[in-house]
Amino acid sequence: MALVVLLRGINVGGHRAFRPTTLAERLKHLGAVNIGAAGTFVIRGPVTKTQLRAELARWLPFDAEIMICQGREISELMSQNPFADQRVRADVVRFVSVLSKRPRAAPSLPLTFPSDGEWLLNVLAREGRFVFGVYRRHMKVIGYLGKLDRLFGVPATTRNWNTITAIAKALDTTASR
Repeated sequence: MALVVLLRGINVGGHRAFRPTTLAERLKHLGAVNIGAAGTFVIRGPVTKTQLRAELARWLPFDAEIMICQGREISELMSQNPFADQRVRADVVRFVSVLSKRPRAAPSLPLTFPSDGEWLLNVLAREGRFVFGVYRRHMKVIGYLGKLDRLFGVPATTRNWNTITAIAKALDTTASR
């Protein structure tokens, strides 16, 4: 099965900027498919997680936190449809944060940030390494998403649900090959 790579903190506000398309080109021998600009890749070729981490570290121009998931984990997320009861609104973004590993302890969910006033971030649920939520488009949300590391005790990287859907489509293409 394919692997999914999610790099943390890439191309955010000019910080650790690079071209994911260039990295995908360098990893074409592994069947790499770039998804967007945030450092998200589907790796279609046979490779172990350890080999893939080494290959990524070799080509990245900086140190980066690398989350790697099995493609089947993303496929399972899609089949569970964690946002089925959330209505889609133009001002609200559905997201999935991927934890670097399953946390030993986790906060009681749901959580809302800020705790008083109008909400900007709602953390709705967690399933294994995946945290689901919604946020409003506001600059303060980045800071609230940064709190997920402390809340769950492990590093996390966040992707829009549309990105997760694009990953699933790339995985479907891989499965039908």
